[in-house]
Amino acid sequence: MRVSNAENAMNKKELIDAVAAKADLNKTQAEAAVNALVEVVGQSLEDGNPVALVGFGTFDVKARAPRTGRNPKTGEPIEIKGARLPVFKAGKQLKERVDF
Repeated sequence: MRVSNAENAMNKKELIDAVAAKADLNKTQAEAAVNALVEVVGQSLEDGNPVALVGFGTFDVKARAPRTGRNPKTGEPIEIKGARLPVFKAGKQLKERVDF
């Protein structure tokens, strides 16, 4: 089974080129569409609203509670503050598509 790695990751330019080809758009239009999608998803998550794309997946925000950790050099306890993190949960169709 092939597992992807960072070396093979599609970058933004390649994504724009692929969207332009697939949607029959010029590269300027495809770039505007990709940038708009990224902005809208980011703004929605910032506002606390998940984005669900049926069959693809859901973008959401997960709260990570504050916790006590240890300094690896000294072993001394340190407080790690809580955080809000973006998460993505793949939808059923996407899972089926990549589980070959």
